[in-house]
Amino acid sequence: MMKYFITVCMACLFFTFSVSSQEKNSTHKVEKGETITQIAQKYNVTPNDIYQLNPDAQSGLKPNSILLIPKSATKKTTAAPVKTNLQAKTHLVIAKETLFGIEKKYGVTDEALKKANPFLEKEGLQIGQTLIIPSKAATKASIATEKPSTVKKEAVVYHEVLAKETKYSIAKKYGITIAELEKKNPEVVSNLPIGYKLIIKGNVSKAVKTAAVTESKKETVNPSAVKVTTPINYWNYEVKSKETLYSLSKMFGMSQEELIALNPTMAYGVTEAMTLKIPSTVSMPQESKKEYSSLSKKSGNNDRKKIVLLMPFNMNAIEGDTINSTAIRLKKDKFLNMTLDFYAGAMSAIDSAKQLGLSIDVSVFDSQETKNASNVASIIKENNLENANAIIGPFYQSNVEKTAELLNLNQVPVISPLSKDVGKSFSNLYQTIPTVLAVKNAMFDYMRSKGGNVIAVIDKKKESVIQYIKENQKDVRFSTLNSNGSLSAENLKSLFVKDKINYVVMETGNTSMIKATIATMMSSMATYKVQLVILEPNETLDTDEINFVNLTKLKMMYPSMTRDNESAGALQFEKSFKKINKISPNIFATRGFDITFDTMMRLSQGKTYQETADAMATEQVDNKFEYYKKPDGGYTNKGVYILYYDTDLTIKEAN
Repeated sequence: MMKYFITVCMACLFFTFSVSSQEKNSTHKVEKGETITQIAQKYNVTPNDIYQLNPDAQSGLKPNSILLIPKSATKKTTAAPVKTNLQAKTHLVIAKETLFGIEKKYGVTDEALKKANPFLEKEGLQIGQTLIIPSKAATKASIATEKPSTVKKEAVVYHEVLAKETKYSIAKKYGITIAELEKKNPEVVSNLPIGYKLIIKGNVSKAVKTAAVTESKKETVNPSAVKVTTPINYWNYEVKSKETLYSLSKMFGMSQEELIALNPTMAYGVTEAMTLKIPSTVSMPQESKKEYSSLSKKSGNNDRKKIVLLMPFNMNAIEGDTINSTAIRLKKDKFLNMTLDFYAGAMSAIDSAKQLGLSIDVSVFDSQETKNASNVASIIKENNLENANAIIGPFYQSNVEKTAELLNLNQVPVISPLSKDVGKSFSNLYQTIPTVLAVKNAMFDYMRSKGGNVIAVIDKKKESVIQYIKENQKDVRFSTLNSNGSLSAENLKSLFVKDKINYVVMETGNTSMIKATIATMMSSMATYKVQLVILEPNETLDTDEINFVNLTKLKMMYPSMTRDNESAGALQFEKSFKKINKISPNIFATRGFDITFDTMMRLSQGKTYQETADAMATEQVDNKFEYYKKPDGGYTNKGVYILYYDTDLTIKEAN
């Protein structure tokens, strides 16, 4: 009987509610494509009025659903019809949006937005919500109609900062953004002192706020001195193994909250290979110098690897040449000669790999290249090169980039043998030739590692070198030149420092300036340690006017991407190559050997090519391979030799 009574009462209550609704409200069947604003205008009510009776509608309107429509607006402050300019707008919340950003976009206050959308106080901002955006006119009209006595001041909510708390954790706890937190508390923009009394909600008078700051007894930043600027440019950083949010924030000199604000996915954890957006104002962290390893075949690693060589033989052009014979073409075509030399070196490397018992299959294809075209797309498609472990070539930069792009999805390493590091970057593209910037930087890094005093003697005509040093080597001092552009010997000597090696970086093609620099340094050798340095090849130094012996006395030093190697291994390569090809290997043949052999040895380590590039640096006959990830993707080689002229008239590698 009691159960029956409860059921009847509930039925009566439901019936009463339905009747009451029918007395005051009407219904509307939602048509396809209709918006809440259109429906509100049709019935001369606000969207908020409809949402109050139909809370589910805030997640979106469904065709054929029934809405309850109030017969009159909920606010009865005036009998006049609601004007269009007072109508509220709506906004659909999308990913990464914040209340602060939405309020700034529409020029509304936090109080006005939350008043129009009461659910924000409890639920916070959620993706997919439809917000009512009150117009400025509507807000002003609402304030004007309210009596001063009815305006309630929002209660102030404080939070005292505890140890290990962050802006992110506090903002998340109260359902606000970091930007909102900092807006309320500008004193904590640059730091977050433990014990500081944060204002979470509401506003306090200036006097009360000052007292709260004093009470915290923590040094804070003057709000008027804080300038919050938003970086315009960013660079990408790929997270490495074992890196954490804490270590990354320390490395970049940013707070964890700032990193999360730029990279929201970090809030859910930091994973290897995650790409982060970092402001351009934050300098790129220097990777630790890689140790050079001598690679040998790993025992037990018998998995066969597949390497592909894309060589620009251009056989179609040779066969179709009815004017020149093959012999004449070989004599004239320098590019073809370079290709054949590289190929001969690569074949020598493949022969060496067989003798070592490496399990590698090598395929060679004619890439049929011109500077801006090749047939690599058809080669890849017809031969399933998506399954290759590494591809060496093509030769031209644009064709290398195209190959990397086509194989990027499968992350097949594409190794550029001869092209410069320019153009587009792809995560699977490896540039083997160090950039001009990397070569120069290596020279200055070496001089600093020796604790040297670096002085620059630069001809005024060498504007690019002057600009490079000013932008990248700011601690280097320039020797002042005379008004006619000649060297001031007195000024150069005044820059020398005792108990340090004084490196004089000389960049000029002017014979008189070269002679004056050398003479000044030679005359100072009794008092100072001096060494001459050049950054790039200088033809003037090879003329009869410059005494070569003086260059050896000053141990002239320079950076180079190759070396002259007379080790036992290098001599064995030269002997084997000459036996097969009846000629000594030139720089292109040696490079073909070095790149191909290095690639095969890396793949024989039981790891992917990328894993070896990340972990180790290698050195072959005349070339180093020290790969580092670039900010915009792919890898660059920073393997550079520092060489010098020795007094025995030979060129040696600096230690």
